[in-house]
Amino acid sequence: MAKSSVIPFGPQHPVLPEPLHLDLVVEDEKVIKAIPQIGFVHRGLEKLVDIKDYNQFVYVVERVCGICAFGHSMGYSETIEKLLDVEVPKRAEYLRVIWHELSRIHSHILWLGLVADAFGYESLFMHCWRLRERILDIFERTCGGRVIFSVCVPGGITRDMDKNTLSDIDAVLDGIKGEYTQLCKTFLNDTSVKSRTIGVATITKSQAEAMSMVGPFGRASGLDYDVRSLKFGAYADLTDFAPVIDDQGDCYARMKVRCAEVFQSIDIIKELISKIPDGDINVPVKSNTKRDKEVSHVIEQPRGECYYYTRGSGTKFLSRFRLRTPTSQNLAGMITSLEGCDLADVNMIILTIDPCISCTER
Repeated sequence: MAKSSVIPFGPQHPVLPEPLHLDLVVEDEKVIKAIPQIGFVHRGLEKLVDIKDYNQFVYVVERVCGICAFGHSMGYSETIEKLLDVEVPKRAEYLRVIWHELSRIHSHILWLGLVADAFGYESLFMHCWRLRERILDIFERTCGGRVIFSVCVPGGITRDMDKNTLSDIDAVLDGIKGEYTQLCKTFLNDTSVKSRTIGVATITKSQAEAMSMVGPFGRASGLDYDVRSLKFGAYADLTDFAPVIDDQGDCYARMKVRCAEVFQSIDIIKELISKIPDGDINVPVKSNTKRDKEVSHVIEQPRGECYYYTRGSGTKFLSRFRLRTPTSQNLAGMITSLEGCDLADVNMIILTIDPCISCTER
């Protein structure tokens, strides 16, 4: 009978982009159980609502995670707007979604580069991050920042885009789409990639439903759930939107879903650019919150459903703020996918799930 042992995996590891810490119970080269250790980078950001009013706190929220920064500021701002019954100008809604989908492209291309690097394809890694730089250049031109934007606030946004800028973004996306198509074909058709991902760490649809998995992780197992389908904000004006679904549930399916979502985001941005209305981009938000009024809100972050909760205090300070990130929701699925795998496949499996520990341990 094989003797089991415990191997610590992370938080510092050459392959991991995030400080994930797992204790792996192994027998020979098989992982029998994975035990997550949460709290390595905990910063206590939610507690800062005690000393930052709801307008100031948006700058704290977007620092929960760099990659998801704009999504957090957007989700929080929309929650505050529901709390205060504020109606945001239509143009602001469009610009929010344009920035949010650009962030999704930036996140997924960054992810593909990291996966390519894990396979040892350094040239593909550099090509992915070269494309990502074009998205960061758009952020820098339109917001002034490349990671933290600080343009989304309760009541709307603080910076507009003129027609020339929107036209240039449209042209950049056309260029990225052509090159990204070739990168995806190169990666997804590679025999080494297929041999290490097809049939590996499979999660069935029934398992995904039981564990309430979200985002590309859940959709790769056949779950037809994407918060954007709820038609909030400018998403309501899209002609046609359907989540990217795959029913194989393995590592290869997760990669296919993320690769396809980049093309979907490009199409969303191009459609919104063609439809964007004129008008204001902000309305003043200065009123106090109602005491004990509770509001929740969800948005679709690059990694899946992100849940926001706020409770008013009768002042400009919130009495409670709570954030549940997609990785928090997907931890059970990640642990399940690791059970029974080869030890050598652990890093690759985790990368295809794309966990965000900064968000989870905020």
